[in-house]
Amino acid sequence: MRLSSPRKLAAALGGLLAVAGLAMPQGTAAASGSSIALAPYVDMGAWPSPVLSSMSEQSGIKSFTLGFVTGAACKASWFAAYDPRQGWQSDEIAKIRAAGGDVKVSFGGASGVELAQACSDVTSLAGEYEAVINAYHLKYIDVDIEGSAVADPASIALRSQALKKVQDDNPGLKISLTLPVLPTGLTSDGLNVVTSARDAGVDLDLVNVMAMDYYQGSGDQGAKAIQAAQSTQAQLKSALGLSDADAWRKVGLTPMLGVNDSQNEIFYQKDASAVVSFAQSVHLGMLSFWELGRDANACSGPLYRCTDVSQQPYEFSKIFAGYSG
Repeated sequence: MRLSSPRKLAAALGGLLAVAGLAMPQGTAAASGSSIALAPYVDMGAWPSPVLSSMSEQSGIKSFTLGFVTGAACKASWFAAYDPRQGWQSDEIAKIRAAGGDVKVSFGGASGVELAQACSDVTSLAGEYEAVINAYHLKYIDVDIEGSAVADPASIALRSQALKKVQDDNPGLKISLTLPVLPTGLTSDGLNVVTSARDAGVDLDLVNVMAMDYYQGSGDQGAKAIQAAQSTQAQLKSALGLSDADAWRKVGLTPMLGVNDSQNEIFYQKDASAVVSFAQSVHLGMLSFWELGRDANACSGPLYRCTDVSQQPYEFSKIFAGYSG
């Protein structure tokens, strides 16, 4: 999943739009809580900045996955533009929580350097994750591992050890891994990321799969997403030693709305309805999608901002909003 290219303009502005005094108190451990059943991605790198409270009111979605925090060297940064320690967007996150929702912050993504590839030791990496957790009082974090990072043994091992330390330091913190997938399931590299976390003692809340961009040609993208979820569930059941029901609760599913980067793979409204019905039947751990701003725009044009299918604003969101776990 990718950041919006116009956001690069914001990096030139530095932190000028960061509002002083929004940073949350440091050193507060995350509270325990149940998983978020529905948390679409919001590209926080879109320009102008997404207004989470307005998006929630208009879409009917209460909770979000916010992407992406990357590494500016070994320092957490919102896409090399804003320092999370300054609490950028804390006011909007507070509004989401006041309305009964919550947020996950996702580290990594396709367009930046994930912190595990930027930091050289467990203590410094864990410290950067924890700086973001403390700044926003997070109960949930996600690590989106794509590209070369999914097959990099050194950063995989370092990340697993750091996530274990972070979880030990923040009792109740829920951690998900977001990984590429095919209809046949996680790749061997992706499965290795999961087993590395398992072996390090990380209690994984979810393995969220990016059910998109298979580059397999046109076909029923709803059926392929469902197959990807089924395949991943079987892999997690075996790798983590889970029952069927518990394995389903470990699976997150994230399709890309409308036209995918692969162009001829297109996820339509009918596919969203099929995925929601399937998720309800198995009590899937989480549904998400890429990306809420594209759904809001309901446009034809560049894929970073449009779905390129005929739709009304937030039409996909209103379908997905029917899922409660």
